[in-house]
Amino acid sequence: MTDYSYRNDPAVPPFPDDKPVFVFDGECGFCSAWVKFALKRDMRRRYRFLAAQSEIGAALYRHYGLDECLYETSLFLENGRPYLRVNGIIRLLAGLGWTACHALGLIPRLWADALYDHIARNRYRIARKSTSCFLPNPADADRFIQPVARNNR
Repeated sequence: MTDYSYRNDPAVPPFPDDKPVFVFDGECGFCSAWVKFALKRDMRRRYRFLAAQSEIGAALYRHYGLDECLYETSLFLENGRPYLRVNGIIRLLAGLGWTACHALGLIPRLWADALYDHIARNRYRIARKSTSCFLPNPADADRFIQPVARNNR
């Protein structure tokens, strides 16, 4: 798919994509802890976050052929390009200044993705499943995506 291909998909509601966006399972305690980790370390406020359970998150999952009911694959969008699984995690960590994370890129992708998939399938056992989506504290609310009018993209 081309960069920003979701912009041409009428099924994907418009959203601000001028910064990298991390789409995550908002009901997963493990995933929410990961977002809290990133929020705390993103001093430049470079990233935005989006719960996969939202209308936009579900539309992006469908656009990229991901299961919009299981939310087992995190999606990281940077400059309109999708990065899935370990690739998305590496991109996000690198943007936070964790350059050592590039060593993860040395692990064969098949193995890295297999480990990622194992953790994703067991994430509710690793950390609880919440009955509601993760809500940011008020100081970080602007970093979570809300729908915008189509002509404001």
